[in-house]
Amino acid sequence: MAQFTEFGKEIGKRLIDLERPQAWLIDQVKAQTGLYFDDSYLYKIKTGRLSTPKIIQAIQKILDLPPN
Repeated sequence: MAQFTEFGKEIGKRLIDLERPQAWLIDQVKAQTGLYFDDSYLYKIKTGRLSTPKIIQAIQKILDLPPN
């Protein structure tokens, strides 16, 4: 199994802090970007296999994470 990046770990921690499921984040990102986004895509972001700037910026904004 792939290791999560620091950003990937931050996503997980913030969702726990906000008491929100991953599905909520996926819906928020889709609504904000208009781009295709699902569990598999999020997993690739969390493991660093994908780094679509628009998606990453949306995640940072939604979860109130500082830009890296």
